Amino acid sequence: MRDFLTVLAGIATGIMSGAFGVGGAVISTPAIRALGCSAALAVGTTLPSILPGAVTGSWRYRQGELIRWKVVVFTAPAGIVAAVFGAWVSPRVPGDGHILMVFTALLLMWSAINMIRSVAPREPADAKTSLRSSQGFLATLTGVCAGGLSGLLGLGGGIIMVPLFRRWLGLPIKNAVATSLICVGCFAVPGTITHALEGGIDWRFALWLTVGVVVGAPFGSKTALKMSDKKLQRVFGLFLAAVAVVYGVGELLAL
Repeated sequence: MRDFLTVLAGIATGIMSGAFGVGGAVISTPAIRALGCSAALAVGTTLPSILPGAVTGSWRYRQGELIRWKVVVFTAPAGIVAAVFGAWVSPRVPGDGHILMVFTALLLMWSAINMIRSVAPREPADAKTSLRSSQGFLATLTGVCAGGLSGLLGLGGGIIMVPLFRRWLGLPIKNAVATSLICVGCFAVPGTITHALEGGIDWRFALWLTVGVVVGAPFGSKTALKMSDKKLQRVFGLFLAAVAVVYGVGELLAL
């Protein structure tokens, strides 16, 4: 029964991952905690499912040529380095990270409000054929922000990348989601290796979670592709707002 419920949690995680271009830890981490995974292992246990989920979820986006590979080239390496640095800094920040998490919740709520209210930006004329130097810099900076916060606070990089891809690079929402999904998969690789070497993964949970994520991710991306850009943007904004409330209330109660 526990394995079956883990698969269901993985399916829900995969649907959210494919639809919004995120890692899905908002669902998977508390789900496996509720099913008996220890707090010490929960974070590392969710990581092995992210890369397979990103691969299966991005397949439909690849067919629609929505993934901006040149943006991935700039964002992913910067994010990986920043994630490692953020993970190193995290235990050295005083206050157990509660104040930082409250600040992050406010930042996410601000992003959510802007995402819901904003009109889709006009795409630069050369966005599909080249990546200008200024865009390359902004893509790199996006990777640093997303990877750094991911390592520092355990947040999925996608909830940072999608709004920044929209605001800084002017990517349409579906391109931002598809590109973020690939980057999130890349971010998970060093974390998975590190936690595995340190014995920080419960592989039974990880296996069944991965099965569910691989099944759910294509459904998430299919659902996102069926939505209009405007509707997907608003739904993602509501998702960000929900994440902000969960993190904010939880950290305020902890304080």
